[in-house]
Amino acid sequence: MTRGRAQDPTVCGVTAAIAVIDGKWKTALLWLLESGPRRPGELRRELPGLSEKVLTQALREMETDGLVHREVHDVLPLKTVYSLTAFGRELSEALAPLSDWGYRRLEKLAESQSAS
Repeated sequence: MTRGRAQDPTVCGVTAAIAVIDGKWKTALLWLLESGPRRPGELRRELPGLSEKVLTQALREMETDGLVHREVHDVLPLKTVYSLTAFGRELSEALAPLSDWGYRRLEKLAESQSAS
């Protein structure tokens, strides 16, 4: 899905929402930021396999989409902190039922695999 679909007024709302969280890391970043502000290094440590380049790109896109706030503290070395905006928290709350459904699906898969 292209980033442009997130801003296309002719697509359905679900498509526009998925376009904003599309990608391997954005939902995990939303989940981590729900518990409070984090520095980029903290986010990388909590998500093994996430490169600095991809983290930076995902956070910039999320900032552009109004989901996260980036605060740079003028100290040496520079300290950058990311937090969810009210809009980002709203999206996180909207995704909660989908997350619950996903866990139920995983339980069903586990049950069917153990029955085999």
